Amino acid sequence: MPTAAERLENIIDRIETARRRFGPPPDRVQLVAVSKTFDAAAIRPFLDAGQRVFGENRVQEAQSKWPELRVSYDGIELHLIGPLQTNKAREAVALFDVIQTVDRDKLAGVLRAEMGRAGRQLPVFVQVNIGREEQKAGIAPLEAVEFVARCRSVHGLDVVGLMCIPPEGDPAGPYFAHLAALARDAKVEKLSMGMSNDFETAIAMGATHVRVGSALFGARG
Repeated sequence: MPTAAERLENIIDRIETARRRFGPPPDRVQLVAVSKTFDAAAIRPFLDAGQRVFGENRVQEAQSKWPELRVSYDGIELHLIGPLQTNKAREAVALFDVIQTVDRDKLAGVLRAEMGRAGRQLPVFVQVNIGREEQKAGIAPLEAVEFVARCRSVHGLDVVGLMCIPPEGDPAGPYFAHLAALARDAKVEKLSMGMSNDFETAIAMGATHVRVGSALFGARG
């Protein structure tokens, strides 16, 4: 079994190869290591190997491990990549550095209020339900551009990009291309798309952030 450092190096090499093959854009692709369901002991080897950007799905789970890890490691950037309930917004603003899953006006308003209260202006991504799947969170594609504008003008959020999860089992490329087109229309520069099995395709379509979990940490129980 390769070490954490070897797995991290392999993914970074693949990201850079894809970026050079298909770019520009983007000039740089940020690896978000998805550490959901893994404890601090599993995360530490990746921190020791130099990884500093991580993604978590749940506020409560992240609260159980990241405050302690931040004491030991400088420069950690924590992204919330799972659905956020408004009653968890205060904790999310306190703990995370980037919110990738803004998908409705009520949440946008609550986040703005909590950021003002905490004195923090976090960058956010708007999550788009790119496959229009009933079971998934995200704003509908047809509403995404207007929603981004509303998040900025009405709610005062710093919207820096769009995020999506394509339908499982479908070719991901067309969905990534659609998200990239929406980003151009919405005038945002960042695209969080692509996971362990399709991040190279996402980079070909302009991803600036890829969310990789199982290829780094292994299968989840």
